[in-house]
Amino acid sequence: MSASPAAASETVDHPRDVERIVAGRATSDGAGVKLTRVIDQHLQRRLDPFLMLDAFGTDNPDDYIAGFPDHPHRGFETVTYMIAGRMRHRDSAGHEGLLENGGVQWMTAGRGVIHSELPQQDQGVMEGFQLWLNLPARDKMSAPWYRDFQAADLPRATTASGVEATVIAGHSHGVEGAVSRPATEPYYLDVHLPAETRFAQRLPAGHNAFVYVYRGGVAIGSTTVEAGRMAILANAPGTDGVVLAAHGGPARALLIAGHPLHEPIAQYGPFVMNDQQEIFQALSDFRDGRLA
Repeated sequence: MSASPAAASETVDHPRDVERIVAGRATSDGAGVKLTRVIDQHLQRRLDPFLMLDAFGTDNPDDYIAGFPDHPHRGFETVTYMIAGRMRHRDSAGHEGLLENGGVQWMTAGRGVIHSELPQQDQGVMEGFQLWLNLPARDKMSAPWYRDFQAADLPRATTASGVEATVIAGHSHGVEGAVSRPATEPYYLDVHLPAETRFAQRLPAGHNAFVYVYRGGVAIGSTTVEAGRMAILANAPGTDGVVLAAHGGPARALLIAGHPLHEPIAQYGPFVMNDQQEIFQALSDFRDGRLA
């Protein structure tokens, strides 16, 4: 484990408030995997550079067993975080990895990749998240890239009060994340709050940010966010971060933020480009076997 037992403390003097709460909607994807879509196309502008967030979690194998067979992507990155379960990734660029409890898979589709994500279990709990992170126009046709991290490889910051943050991207309390991206400057933290604790995280004022609670309840200012809900954080001038407080017991939440690209977004299913002509080209390339 890459941990910081005595992490540098962070001070937030002007914390962000909650702008609104989002519940997400039940849907399915892949070969019938049941999930909750928390961020969809309606929120892409507000939460730029983030395009989608799916949450999945069930102990019923029928809800996940068929997985996500071969499918294409172009123009963005996917970040899959597995809380519980085992899933194997294979792609057309020759990458392969086994995603297990607490692990992360970060894939840059770039100019195009065809991949599959298939469960390596036929019983038990499968729980996790997939986030889509946009690429700037200049990088949309870059070479595909892939990296997986086992739970023990991910950096962690631990505060004096016992809050532990897994730092997938960005930086927190003196700990640098596993991945950095200069264009979008993402923060991706999984924050575990013991009962009656608080966690302060500094964030750049220009970043769009949200908190998704997946265990317990979290208070952000005067707003309580329950499990299964996302809080979009307000972009008020002069704010310097956010403070999360466990509400009514221990809690766990994702804290995600990124620098907006302010570029046109054209999406057709698994292709995200800047205009319709580029979408037509992606469809043509996929149809003709030139995508990957």
